[in-house]
Amino acid sequence: MKKRMRDLNKADFEQLSEFRYQMRRFERFSEQAAQAEGITPLQYLLLLHVKGYPGREWATIGELAERLQAQHHGVVALVSRCEALALVERRVSERDRRQVEVHLLTEGEKLLARLAELHRAELRSLEGAFTIPRIDL
Repeated sequence: MKKRMRDLNKADFEQLSEFRYQMRRFERFSEQAAQAEGITPLQYLLLLHVKGYPGREWATIGELAERLQAQHHGVVALVSRCEALALVERRVSERDRRQVEVHLLTEGEKLLARLAELHRAELRSLEGAFTIPRIDL
């Protein structure tokens, strides 16, 4: 037998709306910060996911595609654009020659550090306003 979910009430919709509003405000801030540094929001996210990949200082194209929720070929093009800006470089994996690793270069590290500091300050300003809605089913 199917479990019936309760109907959402006005307060539930208000919580969802506020959550999406605060999330979009942060995304907009992030987009503007990246553009002010001369890169696109996706280029910023690529740098962030390379640096932030768990357990190592690089990531594969496939791993980045998952993190960005993007198609493999789109990430290849994004990496190429970041390479042209001297932010990242590709390296053939020493363990598996079929894999390509994406590594940050010095300029990519510096740019990411500046943007990360701006993002950290913005997140601090959202403390308490950016909460996950509590909608019971």
